[in-house]
Amino acid sequence: MENIIKALSLELSQKEEYVQNVVTLLDEGNTIPFIARYRKELHGSMDDTTLRTLETRLQYLRNLAERKEEIIRSIDGQGKLTEELAAQIMAAATLAEAEDLYRPYKQKRRTRATVAKEKGLEPLALAIFAQTGEDPAVLAANYIDPEKGVETLEDALAGASDIIAEMISDDADIRKALRQKMERQAIMTVTAVDPEKESVYELYYQFSTPVSRLQNHQILAINRGEKEDFLKVSITLPGVEGQALVCRCALKPTANVSQFVKAAAEDAYERLIAPSAEREMRSTLTDRAAESAIANFALNLKPLLLQRPVKGFVTMGLDPGYRNGCKVAVVDGTGRVLDTNVVYPTFSQRKKEEAIEILSRMIRKHGVKHIAIGNGTASRETEAMTVEMLRNLPGVSYVIVNEAGASVYSASKLAAEEFPDYDVNLRSAVSIARRLQDPLAELVKIEPKAIGVGQYQHDMPQKRLDEALGGVVEDCVNAVGVDVNTASSSLLQQVSGLNGTTAKNIVIYREENGAFTSRSQLKKVPKLGPKAFEQCAGFLRVPESKEIMDNTGVHPESYEAARKLLTLCGYDTKDVAVGNIGELNSRFEEFGAEKAAELCGVGVPTLQDVVKELLKPGRDPRDDLPAPILRTDVLEMKDLKPGMVLSGTVRNVIDFGVFVDIGVHQDGLVHISQVATHKVRHPSEVVKVGDIVKVMVLDVDEKRKRISLTMKNLPKEA
Repeated sequence: MENIIKALSLELSQKEEYVQNVVTLLDEGNTIPFIARYRKELHGSMDDTTLRTLETRLQYLRNLAERKEEIIRSIDGQGKLTEELAAQIMAAATLAEAEDLYRPYKQKRRTRATVAKEKGLEPLALAIFAQTGEDPAVLAANYIDPEKGVETLEDALAGASDIIAEMISDDADIRKALRQKMERQAIMTVTAVDPEKESVYELYYQFSTPVSRLQNHQILAINRGEKEDFLKVSITLPGVEGQALVCRCALKPTANVSQFVKAAAEDAYERLIAPSAEREMRSTLTDRAAESAIANFALNLKPLLLQRPVKGFVTMGLDPGYRNGCKVAVVDGTGRVLDTNVVYPTFSQRKKEEAIEILSRMIRKHGVKHIAIGNGTASRETEAMTVEMLRNLPGVSYVIVNEAGASVYSASKLAAEEFPDYDVNLRSAVSIARRLQDPLAELVKIEPKAIGVGQYQHDMPQKRLDEALGGVVEDCVNAVGVDVNTASSSLLQQVSGLNGTTAKNIVIYREENGAFTSRSQLKKVPKLGPKAFEQCAGFLRVPESKEIMDNTGVHPESYEAARKLLTLCGYDTKDVAVGNIGELNSRFEEFGAEKAAELCGVGVPTLQDVVKELLKPGRDPRDDLPAPILRTDVLEMKDLKPGMVLSGTVRNVIDFGVFVDIGVHQDGLVHISQVATHKVRHPSEVVKVGDIVKVMVLDVDEKRKRISLTMKNLPKEA
C-alpha cells in the first residue's frame, strides 16, 4: 500500500499525507462529494475531479497489485519462481508489463510448440537457442524417434524451431521493446472494403498515418467503420524493422548457429508476435480514445446539467412530430402539470391555424410565459408556427431545448410511476417543459449517456462510461444542493450518502408526515442511519426550517463553529435570516482566518466555506450563470449569409470543434481552427456546453445541411 500511495502522490502532484487521508476516507465509506466539500483540511482542498481521478487510479493500482500477487503465486506453484523474476513482476508499472512476464508460464492452448515439447524436443530447442556454436543438425540427430512422431532430422529441427519461436514470442523484454518501437514508428493503414460504396467513412477510404499522430476521434471513427464493414485496417512497422528488432534481441551475433535461430526469430515475429502486437496496439489505441471520449463526455455533461434554471414561470413544452402530431404540456412554476394536448401543425394550413388557436387559448388560460420546443423531428416547422403565434401574444418567448433522452425517459419505468395517467408521448412534452425550468432536476432522470453531449457513446466500455458520467451527475447535484421537500426520489438518490431505497423513503416520509421542518428530522427516515445522515445532511436544504443554516451548505457538524464565528464578527443567526451580514467577510478577514479557526475549533478551509454559505442562504449557485437565449423570431438556413454575426448557445464540444445553436434547425460547426486566434489543443480550453457565444457565418451548404462558423476576428461592433 505504501508504494501505491507514493505512486498516486507523484501522479497527482499531491502530498503523500493528503493521498493517504483520502484513501482512508474512501475505505471508511465516505463519498467523493462529502470528502471534497467537508474534509478539505485532510486533503489540501483537492477538487472533486482530482479526487475522482485518485479514486479511479487507486482502484487500478490495487487491481494491479492483486494481479501481481496472483501471477507470483501461479509461477511459484509451478516451482519456477526466482527472486529476480518476483522482483521484476513487483516492479511492473502496468498490467501489460506484468502479463508479459507471466506469458512464458501461462497455461496455453495446444500450439505447435506444445506438440513439439510432447515429442521430447524441448532439450534440443534449448541447446540450439544457447547458440554455443554446435551445428543444429548434429544436435538434432539424437532426437529422431519414430515412436514419438519424430521421423526425420527435418522433423526434429522443425519442432525445435517451433519451440524457439514461442520462447522468443514469450520474451517480456522483446515485447516491451517492440511495443515502444511501434508506439513511435508504427503506421496505421485504412482502405475501403468497397471503394464504390458511399458512406460517412469516405474520408478514411485511403488513409495512412503514424499511430503516434492518430487523433482520438479518428480512432473511434475507424473502429466503427471497420465494425460496420466499410473499412479494412492494419498496423505495421515501416519496412522490416519489427522483424529486425526481434532478431537483434534473440541472436548472439558471433555464434555459428545464428542463421537457424534467426529463421526461428523471423517465424516468431511473423506468426506470433506481429499479429499479437497489432491486436494489442489496436486495443491500446481504442482504450486511449475511449478514455478521452469519456472524459470529453463528462466535461460536456457538467455544464449541461448546471445550466441556469428558468424557475417560477408557467411553461409550455412542445414535443414536435409529424405523424403523431405535436405533443403539448403546460406546467406551473414548480413543474406540476396543468394541461396537456396534441396538435397537428404539419398536416395542413387549416390544421396549423387550428393548432395556433388551441395553443393560444392554453397560453392565455394558464398564463404561459415561456415555450420550450424540443429540437427533434419537425422542430423547424413547430418553431415557425410558434413564431407566427407569438406575434399576437406579446411578452411570451420560446427556447429550443435539446430533447436528447426525452423519449428514453418517457418510456421508462420512472416516467410511468411519475405519470401513470399520461400517454408516453405526452410525458416527453412534460419533460421538455421541465428541462427549461430546472435542467438538473429533469436530466437526472435520464441515463447520462442518452443526453447526447458526446461522441460514440455506444462504442465506449459501458461500465466505465456509466461510472464516469454517474460521478459527474453526483457532483453536480451535490454542488447545487437539493430541497428535501420538493425533490423527486430520482434527484434525491444522487445526493451523497443516499440510494434508491433511502431516497424513496424520504419521499414516503414527507407524504405521510408533511414537509420536513429540520435537517435533524431526516434521522427519523427508515434505513437512513448515522453514516448516511453524515454524508447527505450538508447537501439537503430545508427552507421550512427555523434553523437558517438548514437552508445552507453548512454541515450540521459545523453549526456550533458557525455560531461562534458569527459572535466573533458581531452577528447572530437572526442577522443571517434577514440578510444583515454584508460585512461578514471583511470582519472575518480583519479578525484573522487562522485565529478565528482556532477559536471555532475547525480548519481554515471549512470556516471559509461557512462564511460563503452564511452570506447566501437558500441561494442557487446556478443563478450566476448566463440565462438561455429566449427568442421571439425565427431564422432559416436560407436566411444565413457569410459574414452574419449571431449569438448562439454551445450545444456540444468535441475533439474537432464546437456545435452552436444559432436559432436555425441545424447547429453550426466552429472547427477547432476557428475557435480562437491562438492555437488550442482542445476546444474545451475556450468554451463549454451552455455558453452563450458570438459567431460569424463562414459558409452555408443547404444541400448537405452544414453551417460553418467562426469565433475568430469578429467585427468590433459584434
